[in-house]
Amino acid sequence: MTEIVTSQTPPILNGPSEKERKYDRQLRLWAASGQAALESANILLVNSGAGTVGVEALKNLVLPGIGRFAIYDDALVNEADLGVNFFLDESCLGKSRSQSLTALLLELNPEVQGAWFPNRENVTSLESLLVSSPVFTAAIYTYPVQPEHLSLLKTYGLQHKIPLFGVHSAGFYSYFKIGLPGAFPIVDTHPDETATTDFRLLTPWPELLTFARDLTRDIDNLDHMEHGHLPYAVILLYYLDQWKLAHSGVSPKTYKEKTEFRKIVQSAARTDNAEGGEENFEEAAAAVLKTLVSPSLPSGLKEVFEYKSKFPAEERSGFWIIADAVEKFYAEHQCLPVPGNVPDMKAQSKVYVQLQNIYKAKARQDAAEVLNTVRATEGGQNIDPAEVELFCKNAAFVKLINATGGDSNSTASAGDHLKTVVDQELENDKNAEAMMMPLSLLPIYLALQATSHVSSANADEILAEICKVVPGANQNERIVKAAHEVARAEGGELHNIAALTGGMVAQEMIKIVTKQYVPIDNTCVFDGINSRCQVLRL
Repeated sequence: MTEIVTSQTPPILNGPSEKERKYDRQLRLWAASGQAALESANILLVNSGAGTVGVEALKNLVLPGIGRFAIYDDALVNEADLGVNFFLDESCLGKSRSQSLTALLLELNPEVQGAWFPNRENVTSLESLLVSSPVFTAAIYTYPVQPEHLSLLKTYGLQHKIPLFGVHSAGFYSYFKIGLPGAFPIVDTHPDETATTDFRLLTPWPELLTFARDLTRDIDNLDHMEHGHLPYAVILLYYLDQWKLAHSGVSPKTYKEKTEFRKIVQSAARTDNAEGGEENFEEAAAAVLKTLVSPSLPSGLKEVFEYKSKFPAEERSGFWIIADAVEKFYAEHQCLPVPGNVPDMKAQSKVYVQLQNIYKAKARQDAAEVLNTVRATEGGQNIDPAEVELFCKNAAFVKLINATGGDSNSTASAGDHLKTVVDQELENDKNAEAMMMPLSLLPIYLALQATSHVSSANADEILAEICKVVPGANQNERIVKAAHEVARAEGGELHNIAALTGGMVAQEMIKIVTKQYVPIDNTCVFDGINSRCQVLRL
């Protein structure tokens, strides 16, 4: 007798884990790989001055789940701290500020580990902390900072190749400066999805051409449903063939020719159907100008190819080995590897999937060719194929930050560069009003920088410091005004300015730790009076 099973227990569906639910929104931004990088990070905060902006930055790193942090702050909590720092209360008065801040920050996220210094054990100085602690992923220091502490941090940053964030907030003004240890490449830049479409319509490969020609072989006799669901990439390939037949095999190149070609595509749409038009032909016409482009080398990748490293260890890193392989691919094919993504479009599901598979197969083929070159390079044998695939997919949008290679660590070169930037910014200000352009925020940076090592100074003292770098600065009305405003603040922080600045610092820190998105290059100045930011390469 045959036993008949009338019911089965459905399989258990595993929903998101507790961590996935907790970090759901940020996982959508930087995915599991970015979260893993964040959770392995070890961040140092050297807190000084009023101390609010550094803690606000750390708060915005603790909430998304950095692995661990350490605060070095030798101040004791006083009444002034309670007025500007939300992470201190009356019970903290007279106690170690680093200890009090650490305890309250850890309440935000139990999964994060934190430590405070100096303590009563073996770590009584910043130098002993840097020697005894596990290597930090990055460090933040707040101004005004002791010169010897700053020297220790810069030496440590160069030795361990870690980024340093200097943050200064006083009154309505603030700035932060990112010091990167050499050139910092970003592969996963998260470009806008519409910008990543690369159909290669002017240089199609055989499989794509065969697919398109099979679909359009009898295009005029297709019924309305089939005609109205041809993918727009296929439509453009068909009419490109027709154009070439009439133009000695040459594709439309100039704007005038592309406009004419677009009119041909628009006129081919059927209007005798139920809809009175065809959405796929509208998509094709709209895509003419952005898809009918010859392959070229993007400026960001060109900078990568032309970059000459000053550090032998940098040249042997996985990124540069892959970059060299992609450069060889470009030299041979005069184009970059196909990214492989196909945007949504009007098409039958079956046909759309076939088109996707054609582009994915080509992307895998190109990535495999690059991988073979990588494997044949010294040091490339152990590079993860996923790294090669990611580079090939994002090649057109790779960015190189701090391409100068960290020369700003040299006091002499940094001073010369600052003078050059000051001259350029002040010269631009002369024409800014006539061109309806905003004025430079460089005077704010100069005024804050003049108080880098003192808690407060009067306007004359600030101007005297600025004049050491910018002779005649005391004759510039905007620099004088910024000096008076910084002097008026007397080194005090406003919590809303510190909170906003700390949020920006944490955002840029996350970009660097996860190696995703594009961080600012060098310095960001904030004017809280006019609610305006400016990025400067200082």
